[in-house]
Amino acid sequence: MNTNFYEQVYEIARLIPKGRVTSYGAIAKSLGAAKSSRMVGHAMLYAGAAYPQVPAHRVVNSSGLLTGKFHFNPPELMEELLKQEGIEVKNDKVVNFKKVFWNPLEKSTLI
Repeated sequence: MNTNFYEQVYEIARLIPKGRVTSYGAIAKSLGAAKSSRMVGHAMLYAGAAYPQVPAHRVVNSSGLLTGKFHFNPPELMEELLKQEGIEVKNDKVVNFKKVFWNPLEKSTLI
């Protein structure tokens, strides 16, 4: 198992299926660090430099808000990528968030 927290975050994020989203908190909880959602968010700041690629656009806050959009260039890119995957976004928020939410703790494909 990888000991680098950021790499563990990226490994979980890479498991998010197309057309689904998860939250910073859900990733933190799946790593046994439930109170580290801000640290997950910080890791996502650097996801663009990670290899293999990390689908950071699929990680939103616990209400479905696109709080990380300002780290995309341009900021509208996060919403565009989600819409390309069939996820509806309105006013910077995922519509039907609970329906498209992917919980990493419910998947047997965890690291």
